[in-house]
Formats: sequence, C-alpha cells, structure tokens
Amino acid sequence: IARSEPPPAEIGAAVAALEALDPALAEALRAAIGDELPLNRRDGGFVRADFDPALDEARALAQDSRRVIAALQARYAEETGCRTLRIKHNGMIGYFVEVPSAAGEDLLRGEARGRFVHRQTMSGAMRFTTVELGELEARIASAGDRALRLELAHFERLVEQAAMAAGPISAAAEALACLDVTAGFAELAAGAGWSRPAIDRGVGFAIEGGRHPVVEAALREAGTAFIANDCHLGDAAGPGRILLVTGPNMGGKSTFLRQAAVIAILAQTGSYVPARAARIGIVDRLFSRVGAADDLARGRSTFMVEMVETAAILNQATDRSLVILDEIGRGTATFDGLSIAWAAIEHLHEENRCRALFATHYHELTALADRLPRLANATLRVTEWEGDVVFLHEVVPGAADRSYGLQVARLAGLPPSVVARAKIILTELERSDRERPKALLLDDLPLFAAARPPAAPDRAPAADVRPEADPLREALAAIDPDDLSPREALEALYRLKREL
Repeated sequence: IARSEPPPAEIGAAVAALEALDPALAEALRAAIGDELPLNRRDGGFVRADFDPALDEARALAQDSRRVIAALQARYAEETGCRTLRIKHNGMIGYFVEVPSAAGEDLLRGEARGRFVHRQTMSGAMRFTTVELGELEARIASAGDRALRLELAHFERLVEQAAMAAGPISAAAEALACLDVTAGFAELAAGAGWSRPAIDRGVGFAIEGGRHPVVEAALREAGTAFIANDCHLGDAAGPGRILLVTGPNMGGKSTFLRQAAVIAILAQTGSYVPARAARIGIVDRLFSRVGAADDLARGRSTFMVEMVETAAILNQATDRSLVILDEIGRGTATFDGLSIAWAAIEHLHEENRCRALFATHYHELTALADRLPRLANATLRVTEWEGDVVFLHEVVPGAADRSYGLQVARLAGLPPSVVARAKIILTELERSDRERPKALLLDDLPLFAAARPPAAPDRAPAADVRPEADPLREALAAIDPDDLSPREALEALYRLKREL
C-alpha cells in the first residue's frame, strides 16, 4: 500500500483500536512486571527488581541472609573495636553476638552497655544480642512469606487496573491478531510466490500449480524442490467432479489431497494461496477422512473410527462441500473394504454430488470412471531405474496398475528374505487376478438379482408325471454356504452362471 493511499478498512480499524489503548496501563505493567516470569504467581519472582524497595529488602533477606548478617557483623566489629566479634546462630537462642571473655567484659562496662544484652557466658567467650539483631532475625524468618505477600498485592492492584480497561484491551488484542494474520499472509504471499485466488458463488474448483505449504517449506530446507500439480474438480457452470487418485505408496497421494483442502481454506480466509492460479467456488464445509487412529477407550477400533467418520461425511456433505477421502475400506478384509469404497464413491456421485478427492489402492475402482460421468481417474507418476523405484510426484490423468508396496517395504528395511518371499506371492496373486479382469467384475454387478416368483400352473400335474430334472437347482441344492470359503463361493457362483 502506498503511503498516500488510506489503509484497508479492517487495517484502519485495527490501528484505531491500538491507538485508543491507554498507555498508562502499559507503562504500569512494564515498570512492575519482570522479563522472566514464573509459571504460577504463587512461585513469586514476577515483580521487577527496584520497583518496590521493601520487596527488594525482603528478597535480599530471603535469598542472601548470610550477606546481610556479614554486613551487620562487620559494622559491630568496627563500632566495638573487637576484630574477633562474630554473629552466629543455633537452634536454641537463634542469632547471637559472640566475643572473647575479655571483650565481653568491656561490652558490659563500656559505652556499649545497654545496647548489647548479655545472653550466655561460655568458657572463654560471652554471648550477647541486640534489638537490631532480634528484629533482623524476625525479618529473615518471615522474609520469604513477606516478599510473596508484597508481590501478590502488586499483582492484585495491576489486575484491577487491567479489569477497568477490559474493553480497550480486548479490542487491542483483536486488532493485534488482525495485523498479525494479515502481515503473516502478506509475508507468505510475497516471499513464497503465492497468488491471489478468485472466489465465486459457483461450484467450480480449478487449481493450477498447487503446492502444500508445509511440505514445500520442509523440502526447501532440505534443498529439494516441491513438484506442483493441477487439480480440477469441476467448472463454474457444471456440477462438481470426483477425482479418483491412484498411485504408488510414497508417491504423494495424501499430499495432493491435503494441499487441495489447505488451498481451499486459505482462499476463503482471504489469504493468497500456494498456487500459480486458483478459482474456487465457495465451499460450505470441508470434510476430511485421512490417516488411521483408534478410540479404544470408547470401544472403537481403527476401522470403526474410519467408518464413523465416513458415515458423517456421506450423511452431511452437500453439493457445495469439498470432501477428501484417503484409503477408505483398508482396515478390513479386501472384499469388504472394496465394496465399501465402491458404494461410497457411488453415493458421493449420485447423492452428495459434491467435489471430492478419493485416494485408493483398490485399482478395481478405476473402472467406475466408465460408468459414472462425473468421476475421473488420476495417478501419481513413477518410474523404475536399475531396480529402484523413483517417485516423480506428478499427478497425471489415468489409473495406476501397481502400488509398488514391495519397493517401499524394501526401502523401509524389511529383511531381504521377507521381501523376496512377498514378491513370489505377489506374482502368483497377480497371475490369478489376470484370469478375471476388472471388466468382468463390473459385468457381474449386481451379484444377486431379485428372482421373479414362478408363474402359477394352469392345472396341477398328474400324480404319475415326474417334473423334469433341473441341473441348476440340483447344483444350487448341493451347495452348503456355511462350508464355503470366499474363494470357493466365488467359484461356485461361476459354475452356476455356466449352467444358465
């Protein structure tokens, strides 16, 4: 903002609120409160030194009583001319002045008579006390408590002053928060290459060159560049889209989801955003289901928490919401999880009709893009170089056919024998999967159709006429569902289809 131009209204209001704050309270607090403060006021030590002479004296007595006693001893020795005078302490009589017997006789007869009160005569020494020493002993004994009482009294006085200015203080705090947030956004926009987003009342969502600000900052410190990606979830004129994101482990799917949500939040708070350009239709609510966590204290497993959160999303999201879902259905058996993820996508598409990012390792779901018009596939690019996997972190249209989990397991340090065995098992499983392509899985849905009731016969069959053999019914009657494994049930289903 040029100096000749007035500041924005919000900034002007913040400056006015700060100027209205009474400087006397600030000066009082600055003069009384120290720089290093304790956690609790009952610990004391929060009032600045030299603010209250009585408090300084009490602190000196409580913290350095030996120095005070030594100073008094030196003064008594000079006044009496007895260089061997000592001030000592014991549990019976407290503090006392001790001198040799000859010097003690002089104290009893000389000018000091009456000032030094005789307490005890010892073998070769005499003990005395003084009114000043008795008062000093009492002050030392209560110095700590007295210092804390003085500090708390100052604290209560300052609290009363602050309470009287509660309104201006609250306005000043809000003003400082406004200036702090605004300055922080401005610094990020200028220093990190952020751009001004366009916000409208449609449901479009288009981000060009989007970046995750936290991940980008961490990579910058490590000397690595962040790979920016576009994200399109619909145009202003049409309904929102669902982007199904597949790709390798460690490829950047979760970062891609999170950065879209962060950019949407920043845009609607009035900030510039970490992107080359962004146009976002207003988001009424942001729903996020990422990560894995349990709530065992309430009897909820990891999968149960996942389902509770997913249920909240499917029941509440509107066509103006933004939803990010990461790995729905991974906490249970494969077929269970796949079916839940499948049905959730269909519900988001048909019922919620919201803008959504759905990351998954269920590659079977990518075939839904052929059936659901607002669903599109995206994947994270990856390449292999001399047997090692290289993550490019670039989002491109299309679907992944591998997750590269074995490569990630090897990078994580799994024993080579485990990785080698897993590779053998994976090869066998992939061979079996190729025998039944995803297209067949789609064609088989729904798995069970509602059977029509058989038509009533015109007349009852003669008693001596036996019905024709029905191979399909006989095959179905021979199946005991309770004794079948999931794979055996699937094979039985194929046999029944072949009988049709």
